[in-house]
Amino acid sequence: MSTSQRRGSLAAVTLATALVVAGAPAASASSEPAIEVAGGLTRPVFSYADAIREHVRVESPVDSDGDGKKDLVRVDIIRPKESGSGLKVPVIMQETPYYDDPGVGYEVEHKTYDANGNVTKFPMWYDNYFVPRGYAFVSVDMIGTRLSEGCPTSYGAADVLGGKAVVDWLNGRASAYDDNGDPVKATWTTGRTGMIGHSYEGALGAAVAGTGVQGLETIVNIAGYTSGYENSRFNGVLTWFKGAAAWQSERVDKDPAEKCAAVRRQLDADSDDATGNYNAYWHERNYRDGSISKARNIRASVFSVMGMQDRNVIGSQFSEWWPKLPRDVQRKMWVTQYGHLEPFWARRDVWVNTLHQWFDHELMGVANDIMRQPRVDVQLGPDRWITQADWPAPTRTMTLRPQQDGSLGLRPSTGTGSYLDTAQTEIAMADNPATTNPHRMAYLTPPLKNATRLSGTPTVSLRLKLDKPTANLGVLLVDYGTDTRINYRETTRTAAQGLKFIGGETCVGQSTADDDGCYLKAGDNTATSDFNVVTRGIMDAQNHKSLSRSTPLTPGKPYQITWNMLPQDYEFKAGHRLGLVLTGTNDDFNLDETGNGTGVDVEPGTGAKVTVDLAGTSISLPLVTGTPIK
Repeated sequence: MSTSQRRGSLAAVTLATALVVAGAPAASASSEPAIEVAGGLTRPVFSYADAIREHVRVESPVDSDGDGKKDLVRVDIIRPKESGSGLKVPVIMQETPYYDDPGVGYEVEHKTYDANGNVTKFPMWYDNYFVPRGYAFVSVDMIGTRLSEGCPTSYGAADVLGGKAVVDWLNGRASAYDDNGDPVKATWTTGRTGMIGHSYEGALGAAVAGTGVQGLETIVNIAGYTSGYENSRFNGVLTWFKGAAAWQSERVDKDPAEKCAAVRRQLDADSDDATGNYNAYWHERNYRDGSISKARNIRASVFSVMGMQDRNVIGSQFSEWWPKLPRDVQRKMWVTQYGHLEPFWARRDVWVNTLHQWFDHELMGVANDIMRQPRVDVQLGPDRWITQADWPAPTRTMTLRPQQDGSLGLRPSTGTGSYLDTAQTEIAMADNPATTNPHRMAYLTPPLKNATRLSGTPTVSLRLKLDKPTANLGVLLVDYGTDTRINYRETTRTAAQGLKFIGGETCVGQSTADDDGCYLKAGDNTATSDFNVVTRGIMDAQNHKSLSRSTPLTPGKPYQITWNMLPQDYEFKAGHRLGLVLTGTNDDFNLDETGNGTGVDVEPGTGAKVTVDLAGTSISLPLVTGTPIK
């Protein structure tokens, strides 16, 4: 949809939905119920306690469990009481596989139900806050999970098309049924739908949007996947344990195991853990330009959030998808230094207000200034946020080259160095860079004279020889200098992903006895450290030509291998030193079932000797400010 078409549709929905501006003359007693707006925001004029709660089962176009019937998708709904008597409302929709295991949100919440099967407690705060403001909240059990039929397919077509069917039903294009099997139509909605979610949920929003479905007007993708391949592999290197595709499907499905056993055996076979190569299985799960979903087909506006220290959903999941969106798609984003979490826990008041403005503008047609505000919020450190017009920021490229004396310079050096490909943690790789370590090579700039900010995706190029047919190549970009930083590595009962609980709670929206909308308060979890791994890159050398085909290297033959590291937006402070570490298998990317790097030997290292020719080795940095070397 073009920008002009979007403006036209927003104007139309503003007329179709009764909007009353606060301060206008009072409506007569016989007037239709109306949504009220003040200061560019909808007001909480509807009762959450009196809201209509219901559920339906939407017929999907897939039969994922092979029982000869189209899978029915369970949809739980809460909407203003007034939507039962003439008021038409837009929809905020969350589709997730996690209502059973592990639960939803930082407090891992679950749905609870009354005797009629209607939800009395919805996880998260979207219902408490937005239903009183004139929205419906629609909670969707992903196919194969909770009360939906079918088998979950680990980001596959069934997962995506089930969610699309719900958007189709909200817009009169699909069928739904009540518990008696009678048809149900969504006559209470304008059809304008926004999907929101974190991680898998965010991925589903991106995927459904990539089908081009009409009626999905906006998505809020919070740390969501856009490539299933990069969820489990990175440049040919396995980053999740073997069998993860089948495990993920079984984890979220609480039906008897035999029901979907055949589906999971197929997931295991098709995902090809043996090679780590990209194939048709992963192409189906590619939401950038895959077989089911394509970024170029997106009509919805996009609000994206990405934590650049996220190990579960790596930064390229965002940075490779963002530029593929159609140019006329309205967009906004937050870039953080956290791990895998939602900004509701980090910056609650700002996040709630921003999201409120976004949904009002995109789903209600409210004339506020959300699109005139800077497009991007960037976190540079603890309690330090800036705004800018787009991401990445305008940059210039500086290429640094390792020198024989252990420094980084601008000119090619001579000589060689070598290391052994063994699995190490990033801390072990980067610590004590001046000491000799047979498993890495480390190079540092002089102390920086001025603060230097990186924004975008660094590129590394190595000229090397191996003594075996392949090796896992690892590269770290490190900030050497004592500082207090976001501690994204710590995981305890009270701290994770760069945040910690700080005591007390705040309540968002209206409450009932069953659903109070109140959540623990969290703040930045910081630690003082001598260095910080800013970003990293990994590559299976035999995939340097193609992710779809392994090409073993000839031992002793020189190769030039160039690839992108993970994106980042980071400021190196004056007096710090910028470090390049060349190493082997990154043990922090040996992810277990929790998504944590615990050294489970997914990739134990090849033991290959990697000989690096310094003259052909470099790292290219997209810099906004500062000059590491003159």
